[in-house]
Amino acid sequence: MRFLPETVLLTVLAAAAAWAQEQPPANPIPPVMENSGKPMLLPFRCTEDDVQWAGLSCSADEPCPVYLELAAVESADGRVFAAGNIHSSAVTLYSVLLASEDTGHTWREAYERIRGASLDHLQFFDAELGWVSGQALSPLPQDPFLLLTSDGGKKWRPRVIFSESRVGSIQQFHFGAKDNGSLIIDRGPGSEGGRYELYESPDAGETWTIRETSDRPFQFKPSPVAPPSAWRARADGPTQSFHVERRQGERWVSVAAFAVKLGACQP
Repeated sequence: MRFLPETVLLTVLAAAAAWAQEQPPANPIPPVMENSGKPMLLPFRCTEDDVQWAGLSCSADEPCPVYLELAAVESADGRVFAAGNIHSSAVTLYSVLLASEDTGHTWREAYERIRGASLDHLQFFDAELGWVSGQALSPLPQDPFLLLTSDGGKKWRPRVIFSESRVGSIQQFHFGAKDNGSLIIDRGPGSEGGRYELYESPDAGETWTIRETSDRPFQFKPSPVAPPSAWRARADGPTQSFHVERRQGERWVSVAAFAVKLGACQP
């Protein structure tokens, strides 16, 4: 057996150690945001790749502002989830799914950001089973999908609605039973064969089958009867933030706030 000279071996080990330090963790732990009573700033760094992918024209003199938007909030067994996106004035950059396990005191990102996509509806059937809907938005709403959880939001897994890429967005979805759900796709005006499509799932959202198409909007049959949500996201102009609010009697009480402005893309 041949052995490397000591100086060569040390050089190889040093290079390997340096390379290992430069590599990101296989599963990086999302940073925790602490609620101090002021709007929290979601960490975001706009990269050159982001600028090129989005086709942004940014400069040092005219940077491209980046914003956070929260579209839906829901709770399950003490855990709170908020869904939305990160966008510039013209392009949606990433989806965002936030979670708090202590009723709004600390927050983290519950699922990795999806480039060019937005999340907009949330439903939990019980403390464990839940769904969040979304779609890609560039250049048009397309490739709608769901994120599913069966452990109360600790882990999420994506499920696409279509078997191939095509235009369409999820207008509404609802699970009236643990396994059975309905979903309405809006294909946009002028779509051949009907603008709206009704899908059903027999397996908690794992798979979807189209049932009907129409030029007129669908109504779920039977129409789901559910109490009003006790949570909401509200844009607040004076603080330039989105407030995550909980209903208490006739009042809405803010439990957390996230800053709208996340910085800017620039060279």
